[in-house]
Amino acid sequence: MKGKLLTIIGCITTIAAQAQQDTTKPKIPFDGIDMTWQNGNDRRDSSVFKGVYFIPSILLDVNYNYSFNNPIDNTVVGSTAMARHNEVQLSALHLGGDFTYLNAHARIMTQFGTRSTVVPRNDLSIYRGQYHLDDVYRHLSEAYAGYHIDKWYGINIDAGLFMSYIGLNSYYQPENWEYQASFTSDNTPWFFNGIRIQIFPSKHIKFEPWIINGWQSYGKFNSMPGFGFNFTWIPNDYMKLLTNNYYGTDAGGIPGRKRFHSDNSWLLRYYNRPNSSGISKMAFSLTGDLGFETGAGVKAFGGDANTPSQNFLSAMFYNRTWFAKNKFAWTIGGGVMTNPGRYLVLYPTGQASPLPNPNNPTLTEGAFPFSANPGDKFSGWDASTNLDYLPNQSITFRLEFVTRHTSVPYFAGRGGVTSPDGYTTTPLPPNWRPDLVKSENRLILAMLFRL
Repeated sequence: MKGKLLTIIGCITTIAAQAQQDTTKPKIPFDGIDMTWQNGNDRRDSSVFKGVYFIPSILLDVNYNYSFNNPIDNTVVGSTAMARHNEVQLSALHLGGDFTYLNAHARIMTQFGTRSTVVPRNDLSIYRGQYHLDDVYRHLSEAYAGYHIDKWYGINIDAGLFMSYIGLNSYYQPENWEYQASFTSDNTPWFFNGIRIQIFPSKHIKFEPWIINGWQSYGKFNSMPGFGFNFTWIPNDYMKLLTNNYYGTDAGGIPGRKRFHSDNSWLLRYYNRPNSSGISKMAFSLTGDLGFETGAGVKAFGGDANTPSQNFLSAMFYNRTWFAKNKFAWTIGGGVMTNPGRYLVLYPTGQASPLPNPNNPTLTEGAFPFSANPGDKFSGWDASTNLDYLPNQSITFRLEFVTRHTSVPYFAGRGGVTSPDGYTTTPLPPNWRPDLVKSENRLILAMLFRL
C-alpha cells in the first residue's frame, strides 16, 4: 500500500510539474504551422545555427539574364531584381542575423550588390534636405531593435528599417516562387523606415500597425508621416490570408495630395503528398491591389483633362507544383497592372531617367526623360514560368522565362538607354534618343543561397 501511495504521489507531482511548465512555456505565434511552401516566405523549416543571444543569417543571390532585345549597353530597365543584361551579376549579398537578450531583440541585415543601387534610386525623399540618405542606408536591408511583451502570443514594438509586405513577394529572392516579380510586387514597397507594433492576439493572427516616414522612403516627403497596417490570418498548414493598407502624403512638396493603397493576398496549398516521387505538392497565390492619389490637381477615378486620374489597379496569380519529394518545382503565372499618372511606375534609367541628376538635382538624370505627369497613361502585363532544382533547404537553382509588355515604350531596346555605343563616356549626337520599346522577353538563370 505504501508503495502504491508513493507511486500515486509521484504521478501527481509529475503532472503538476508538467502543468506548471506548460503555463510558463512561451507562446509562439504560428507555432507548428507549416509555412515553408508559401510564396514570399522562408522555405527552411529551421536555421542550422543555434545560439542563445545571436543567430546569424547569410543570403546570396547571383544571376545571369539575357534579354532578347539585346541592349547595346547591357542595361535592364523596369526591374528591381536585375540591373545588367548578358552578364553574371551579384544582385544581393546579405549578412547579419537576429540578436536577443531577455525581452530585447534586434535584427540587422546588410546588403551589397546591384540591388543596393537599384532599389534606393527610386526613393525621391532623399532629395529633401541634406546628408545623402541613399548612401547612409543603401547597405542595410533591415536594421531595427525592439522589445517583446509577454501578452497573448506576444507583442513586439520595433523601430528602424524593416521589410514591407505589400505586394506579397519577399525582398529576399530565396523566398519567392518567381525571380522577376510581377508589376504588382515590383512597383510597390520593399522597405519601410519607422515604427511597427506586431500584435499576436492568438496563435493564428497577426495585426501590425505602422507609423513610417512614407512609401518606401528613407525620409518624409512632407510633414505628415505615413500610416498603415498588416493583418495576417493563417488558420492551418494550407491557407494564408493577408491584407496591407497604407495612407500618406508621398508627393514631394505637395502636402495636399494623399495616397491610399490596399494590397490583398490569398495563398492555398491544395495538394500535399511530401513523400511522393511524382507530384508532391501544389499551391497557388493570388494578389490584388487597389490604390490611388487624390487632391492637389488629381483625383482617384473618373478624371478629365483638368483633373486627371491617378490610380493603381493590379493583380497577379502564380501556381506552383513540386515534384520528387519537393526536390523540383515548376511555377507558372503572371499579372496585369494599370497606373494612369505613372505615380508608382519604376522609372527607366540612363538618358531616359526622369529622376534628379545626382550631380545637379535641379536637372533630370536623363537628357530625354520618361514622362511621368498626371494624366500619362501606363498599363502592362507579364507572364513567366520557371523550373527550380532544390537539392536542400538552403540552395535553389532556377531557370526562368519571362515576357513583359506595356502600353507605351518602356523597356530597353537594342539601342539601350546610355549612348550610341553604350558607354557613358560617349557624347550624345543631336539625333540620338534612348531606345525604349513596348515588350521584352528574357531568360534568367539564378543561384539562390540561404543559411
